[in-house]
Amino acid sequence: MSDRQAVEQTVHLYVEGMAFANEAALKKAFHPKSSIIGHYENAVEWLTRDEFIAAILAEEPAPPGTQPYMDIQSVDVEGDAASVKVTDDFAGMRFTDYLSLLKIDGRWTIVGKLFHLHL
Repeated sequence: MSDRQAVEQTVHLYVEGMAFANEAALKKAFHPKSSIIGHYENAVEWLTRDEFIAAILAEEPAPPGTQPYMDIQSVDVEGDAASVKVTDDFAGMRFTDYLSLLKIDGRWTIVGKLFHLHL
């Protein structure tokens, strides 16, 4: 598998983990020290991975068999660093996410997520 494919696989893991409130998938996709940052409800939201996962688990997951909306608009890989722009839906809201990934011990992991909530 190429690095680009492995990066996209991590993005799929993240989006599906979010859609189906899959804590294990989200923990696998995100580094324990990652940050999730963006404007939400008229305030800057700056979350740790565990705070983000708790917020996901507090929402109703998508029904089984649902195909989560995900549009990967760009992937840039340089050595062990990657950047992805992806638009996805969660809890009736549409987001554009800018994900920073790092290859650690041979596995791509999200180390930062900057999001924009479409209104």
